[in-house]
Amino acid sequence: MTTEAVPRPINRLGVLTASVAVIAVILTAFAVWALRHVLTPFILAIFLLLLIGGLEAALKRRTPLPARAALPVAIIAVVAFFGLALWIIVDNVAAIVGEASLYATRVDVLLQMGAEKLGVETAPTFAGLIHQANPAKYVGLVAGTAGQLVEGAVFVLIYLGFMLASRKGFHDKVDVLFGDGNSEALSIIGRVQNGVESYVGVQTLVGLMLASASALVMAFAHLPHVLFWAFVIFLANYIPAIGAAIGVMLPPLFGLLELDAAWVSIAMLAGLEAVHFSVSQVVAPRMQGHSLNIDPIVVLLSLAFWAIIFGVAGAFLSTPLTVVVMAICAQFPGSRGIAVLLSADGKPYAR
Repeated sequence: MTTEAVPRPINRLGVLTASVAVIAVILTAFAVWALRHVLTPFILAIFLLLLIGGLEAALKRRTPLPARAALPVAIIAVVAFFGLALWIIVDNVAAIVGEASLYATRVDVLLQMGAEKLGVETAPTFAGLIHQANPAKYVGLVAGTAGQLVEGAVFVLIYLGFMLASRKGFHDKVDVLFGDGNSEALSIIGRVQNGVESYVGVQTLVGLMLASASALVMAFAHLPHVLFWAFVIFLANYIPAIGAAIGVMLPPLFGLLELDAAWVSIAMLAGLEAVHFSVSQVVAPRMQGHSLNIDPIVVLLSLAFWAIIFGVAGAFLSTPLTVVVMAICAQFPGSRGIAVLLSADGKPYAR
């Protein structure tokens, strides 16, 4: 005599809890998106604070500097780097804009060559394309974006200054807030800081290798503004998955306007892609394997998610923000499953 299997009753409380969690995540994401203009400079300031803290710790461990001098040196180094970055961008963009008339002539030549290859009798001109695009309608948008960037940079520096001033009392606040759970709270903070510092360290080394090798290829092709394009490739490397790939494609496109022979730009593209493949697919995974523990598909999805929330800043900070989410979720039994899914080896709390 066989007995029929009795179906297990549905755990309605568990379904309700999961539904509430999904709704809470959606509402939280919407609230963060709605407040993105306020939160973006604040998050960037936190990122810079962690970067300064990591550099300070490295200076204390690996240099003979006095402990008190490590923090000022770290602040000066970070501020000087971003000042240098701003100078490189402004100086080279101004030089490129100054040569716009030469680029227009070169574009007309390329359009004529393309029309001849395609059998088009009347080739379009650069002036005609610009007239059709009607750039005047984008002037307000560009001006507004530039104003937002300047305003955001000012707020980032203000937030960073106040955060640096409040560092001394941070541990006292943690003691008061968490009491007996102080060690657990400090563990979360330490895990977040270590994850962000590891990511920044790896991406910086990978970016330096990629930019240096790319600069050699561009210099060999006699491309102007090599330092600027190398810096663009270095910055683009901080956008995971697609940043470096897009970065190495920009100089060859610019080379079509600057270099006499198109084959030189094509050869330069092949060389840059070879450099990108060697560094990103061979060197970087070995370095990242010892420092990051995020599933590759999560890296791609987090890039799309944080870019929607915070725009370009979210694209640059997508991996650090995901590291923060994974570290926090790993500390609580109710959310540890999320951290396991985000991790690469299913052990987000083991690092």
